[in-house]
Amino acid sequence: MKKPTYVQDYQAIVDVLNKYNEGCKQAKSSIMKPAFSEQATIFGVDGDGKLTGGPIQGLFDGIDNTFHPSPEARGAIVNVDIVGSAASARIDTNDVSGFCFTDFFNLLKVKDKWTVVSKIYHTHVAP
Repeated sequence: MKKPTYVQDYQAIVDVLNKYNEGCKQAKSSIMKPAFSEQATIFGVDGDGKLTGGPIQGLFDGIDNTFHPSPEARGAIVNVDIVGSAASARIDTNDVSGFCFTDFFNLLKVKDKWTVVSKIYHTHVAP
């Protein structure tokens, strides 16, 4: 009996998530775009408690137009959960353009390639 292992899938997902982290750190959406499906979405809750988000292009526009390079940024992949061709992951990030985020990603393995299909996030209040 062959045991299911996800060692290669885990590393492939980490590689995808690192593209996201590096794009945030350098404030360049072109670095993170390969991590996302063209159909991906992003959602969060704004300071007034309202749902905000939509197509992933909103993230790319924010990164390119609002964020600034943050060499001091630190991120940690807190967990990755994989079952077959589906996965979820959490990243906590500090000091990205002065913000701290917790991001949750849903990924699918499409034609042997992991891609982010949705992201939700929480922006932590500055102390």
